[in-house]
Amino acid sequence: MLNQIERNLFLVNSEIKKTAKLYNVDSTKINLIAVSKKVASDRIIQAINANCKIFGENYVNEAFEKWPEIKAQYPEVKLHFIGHLQSNKTDAVVGLFDCIQTLDNEKLAKCLQKSILKINKNIDIFIQVNIGQESQKSGVDIASIKDFIDFSKYECGLNVSGLMCIPPVNESPVMYFALMKKIAQENNIKNLSMGMSSDYDEAIALGANFIRLGTAIFGERK
Repeated sequence: MLNQIERNLFLVNSEIKKTAKLYNVDSTKINLIAVSKKVASDRIIQAINANCKIFGENYVNEAFEKWPEIKAQYPEVKLHFIGHLQSNKTDAVVGLFDCIQTLDNEKLAKCLQKSILKINKNIDIFIQVNIGQESQKSGVDIASIKDFIDFSKYECGLNVSGLMCIPPVNESPVMYFALMKKIAQENNIKNLSMGMSSDYDEAIALGANFIRLGTAIFGERK
């Protein structure tokens, strides 16, 4: 008998395939990130055993409580940092994570450059775009995105392979996802991380190849 996490993953993967077929997208190119903040290690391992390969964490300290041991046991699993990253935490995050999705300022880019050079680790970097131009949210302003991509790539030598966004909460995300797709195309960026448990169908339809799902997999967090 399937446990709840296995059932949830079965339903999510079925929905991804259905949506991909509807919009003529290759479902094998869509990367499911299981957002495991505030999720205990034993439940993360249930998801790994149900063939989940990528996880996302928001908080550095919490990640270090769980993930060194999990990664030692399951070295094939990839870990993405999807929370706000402080520049004084880059050494730790570069050491543990395989991808950072929340680069959003020049100071952080320079710190990441130093941390990556220290341990000579090839790590994927996504730039967070403030797609809704919300003052309370992190992310690079839309008007500055091309210059910031160039700065991160050519002045800091970062492997910028994607863009990430969190659209405004109380609005339809469709317009914002479409704008992200346009920005990615204009800047020759291949990866788009957008779409969460409530809107990943729309994100897939508009070009997301990384979707970040927490509640849909692990249920409501306490």
